[in-house]
Amino acid sequence: MALNDVSFSLYKGEILGLIGPNGAGKTTCFNVMTGVYKPTSGGVLFDDKKITGKKPHEINRMGVARTFQNIRLFPEMSAIENVMVGTDSRHYTSVLGALFRLYRVKVKPEELPRVNSSNGLVRTWQQVARTSAKIFGLSRHTLEERAGERKSLELLRLVGIEHRANELARNLPYGDQRRLEIARALATEPKLLCLDEPAAGFNPAEKEQLNQLIRKIRDMGYTVLLIEHDMRLVMGVTDRIVVLEFGKKIAEGTPAEIRDNPKVIAAYLGESADAA
Repeated sequence: MALNDVSFSLYKGEILGLIGPNGAGKTTCFNVMTGVYKPTSGGVLFDDKKITGKKPHEINRMGVARTFQNIRLFPEMSAIENVMVGTDSRHYTSVLGALFRLYRVKVKPEELPRVNSSNGLVRTWQQVARTSAKIFGLSRHTLEERAGERKSLELLRLVGIEHRANELARNLPYGDQRRLEIARALATEPKLLCLDEPAAGFNPAEKEQLNQLIRKIRDMGYTVLLIEHDMRLVMGVTDRIVVLEFGKKIAEGTPAEIRDNPKVIAAYLGESADAA
């Protein structure tokens, strides 16, 4: 869905909901904000800096992280290794940083990690570790890796799956895979966390746990932008809500204001948000 003159502000330390019917343009908005799509007009400002046209990894390093509507994990890596991929993005000895600096060092091609199409960037975390250690020396790499492991365990504990740290991502229950995505996004040290339908497939108890987790993340100093279809969750956790319909913004306000807005009721909420 194309966006048409959509404009809104997101304030530090708040939880902003982005809602609308299927096809309203919510995920498109996320994709524009995170560099997946480039708008034909208009732009996106983050921390008073224009990020329009930047690549996703550049926007991530500026402090914007996201999860996806369709889960995107490294299935053959463990839960903690998936999170360590996120911490790795902030390390000097990261494999991505290494690849950009190879012209300054002599590394044999066979010493680089092999790309595996089923796994995405790297075959295993061990290959990443060996490569970074070879390029930069064991000491600094080891310090960063150990710090990344400690941080990753803390994030797994935060989202409630520390006990699954060594399980392969593909073997995790669906809900835990969702939680793992949130942990990995937080590992990149964002200022803004964008969650795309994190409650999809959750039962009521899991949704309540997610409500508490999102609040805890906000209380830790993060700003949260939430796309979600579950109106009970949205109304209960957000500070403000923006409503899209057919690529246009039709309303913006507090949950109470959105609940009583006739345009929103007609477009999305039905007769009552309480029935959702």
